[in-house]
Amino acid sequence: MTGTLITVAPTGAESSKAAVPALPVTLDELVATAKECEALGAAIVHVHIRDDAAEPTLDQGRLRATVTALRESTDLIVQLSSGGAVTDPEAARLAVLDAGPEMASCTMGTVNFGDGVFLNRWEFIVDLHTRMQERGIVPEYEIFDLGQLTTLQVLLDRHGLPAGGHVHVDLVMGVPGGMPGTADALVACHRVIRDLPAGTTFSATGIGRSSIPVMLASVSAGGHLRVGMEDTLTYAKGRAVESNMQLVARAVGLAQLAQRPPLTTAEARDLLGVPVR
Repeated sequence: MTGTLITVAPTGAESSKAAVPALPVTLDELVATAKECEALGAAIVHVHIRDDAAEPTLDQGRLRATVTALRESTDLIVQLSSGGAVTDPEAARLAVLDAGPEMASCTMGTVNFGDGVFLNRWEFIVDLHTRMQERGIVPEYEIFDLGQLTTLQVLLDRHGLPAGGHVHVDLVMGVPGGMPGTADALVACHRVIRDLPAGTTFSATGIGRSSIPVMLASVSAGGHLRVGMEDTLTYAKGRAVESNMQLVARAVGLAQLAQRPPLTTAEARDLLGVPVR
């Protein structure tokens, strides 16, 4: 792999605006962040949205407006989260696809998520996967633990390749209740990924203090990077993150140091099978 795919996850559903004032929660804030991160080298924006009170929402009107605004203002691949918040019902999570994203996340199993439970039943996973196939939406398969890679293999064997024909996974590492954010855990996942369809690619996300170890391990193993304030609020010990751009710039610097510079949005679309606009 000669380049690095960089995804920015700017907001998430867990942190509050009151606690993290720099978190982009309005549409204008999200668009401005996306434009700045694209200029630095991001190719995908992984999107959660908030309501007028800055609370997580899956409101269909807001989702559609967000997709439209990001497509009009950037060339980033717009990837909506089908996870939402851990309390969101399955029907609302499936309806995320109605907003017409180019990509959407598809989590491969249930995981304890701190004090909550991120529920992903097999029937729900299949429904999400097949709806994305029918609509030409490219999935990013989110993996919170090693066994979920085996679940992905079963899904592909039984229900076929995703829209676009390319399999791309994101290893979400360091969530309390999921796999640790360590090089050993990433290597274990990498061994299983090699048994997935030829050409399968992966990104890795390190939550909190695991961010830097996971980035280093992923790039050294030929993987890609997801960074952002959804996942990391501390830039260094005792130093809060000031913006998503700060995190993207660090990822870009690491990619360049590894002589795997960031992929352009056009190169990312070609890699993932996302149609050119």
